[in-house]
Amino acid sequence: MRRAAARTTLEREEVIVEVLPPPGTERLLEEIDAADQGPFAGERPPITDADGPAGFEALIEADSKIEPLDWMPDPYRQSLIRQIAQHAHSEIMGMQPEANWIARAPSLERKTILIAKVQDEAGHGLYLYATAETLGVSRDALLDALHAGRQKYLSFINYPTLTWADVGALAWLTDGAAVVNQVSLCRTSYGPYARALVRVCREESFHHRQGFDLLHTMSHGTPEQRRMVQAAVDRWWYPALAMFGPADSRSVHSARSLAWRIKRAGNDELRQRFVDMCVPQAEALGVTLPDPALRWNPGRGAHDFTPPDYDELMRVVAGHGPCNRQRLAFRRRVHEEGAWVREAAAAYAAKHAAGPDTGPAVGSAAGPDAGSAVDHAVGPVAGPAPAVAPGEDAVRPGGGGPAGDEAGWALWEVFVRARRGVSHVHAGSVHAVDAGMALRNARDLFTRRGEGVSVWAVPSAGIAASSPDEKDALFAPADAKPYRHPSFFEPPEGVDNL
Repeated sequence: MRRAAARTTLEREEVIVEVLPPPGTERLLEEIDAADQGPFAGERPPITDADGPAGFEALIEADSKIEPLDWMPDPYRQSLIRQIAQHAHSEIMGMQPEANWIARAPSLERKTILIAKVQDEAGHGLYLYATAETLGVSRDALLDALHAGRQKYLSFINYPTLTWADVGALAWLTDGAAVVNQVSLCRTSYGPYARALVRVCREESFHHRQGFDLLHTMSHGTPEQRRMVQAAVDRWWYPALAMFGPADSRSVHSARSLAWRIKRAGNDELRQRFVDMCVPQAEALGVTLPDPALRWNPGRGAHDFTPPDYDELMRVVAGHGPCNRQRLAFRRRVHEEGAWVREAAAAYAAKHAAGPDTGPAVGSAAGPDAGSAVDHAVGPVAGPAPAVAPGEDAVRPGGGGPAGDEAGWALWEVFVRARRGVSHVHAGSVHAVDAGMALRNARDLFTRRGEGVSVWAVPSAGIAASSPDEKDALFAPADAKPYRHPSFFEPPEGVDNL
């Protein structure tokens, strides 16, 4: 059983909180870890216009990653923009159903957990909008499309959270569905999206688990609390099933997305995987899933179940759900009320438009351990490029890189040291106007869970990286000197400690 340490604000003492792992989720966490160990696909020359469709199809067939500077068919680019935008919109819109309960949480501990979860959703939106920007679309354009109703988000967000148990059921079921769906996308063919999703999935697993823990606590409470849990599960079961989209036979985009490996599994397969995962979890909670047809089918080796109402799904996505107008109106209002923050940030950036204030060695601001070498070379990509998403490892060759966007926000590469005595490792990228802001942004994005003891923020334009085309010229000579390795010299038999 995993444990998480929490510190109460009032007593200032260390307490241990039991966090129950939902049955059947360890395999998903193993898949996330496996996806994070994959090779970085930027260590090759980009696909050029001359390579065209043949080069693109060869990479897809080889199950390699497409990177931002690669040639890609416009329908592939547009499919990615549509899918990533919907994902990003769902993250920031999904903050609303739970944020409504922050002030009404039953304890300080539950309140802090819920605040952390909502903060994560905002961070996921940031990762994903930055990922979409690598495809040549601006964040402002995506938000305008959301506010105008031209782009969609997940339907479950448009259902109300009526009780505190709904907060737990929403997290257990919808975040559980998100993990099942997004774990498969950690192997999507577009590199920046795949790398961003590894981090998103790890954080979603926290959301899923805390929802299960909340319901587990209530299911061992009073009869009224147990009835509240069952009612919440009854409300959220089918909205969670609908998250995987329409049946494959009714899906407009699935076939092409599967062929391009943007998606790695069909809607029906993922929905089945989710149902099979939820059944033992529901038994552990002592709740009944609201489907009389739900039963194990030994012939299929899976559960038979009643699919969601796809017609209702289409109505809700089209804007006719219980809370569509409320959710979108609230989103428009807070965006308008936040205009002064964006204007102030732009003014601050314009004031520093002469260039980022690198000041003293940037690493020195990260603490006494900042002098260690970086042990992960940052993979170069040739030519001019759009902004790099957090989690994307690509930096321009020979120190090339965007000095900043139109507002003067420079791109900084972030390196994090996990613990004392190890090297700093590239974590992703942030935009900032000076070193101090870059460090703060890096801390908030990449070390929210104490993942590091030291952070470096380095201007992208200041990084000099070799080109993949120079690999042989730079590194091949070392291959001709095997005697540099002690294993070249075989000691005589019986000679030890040599």
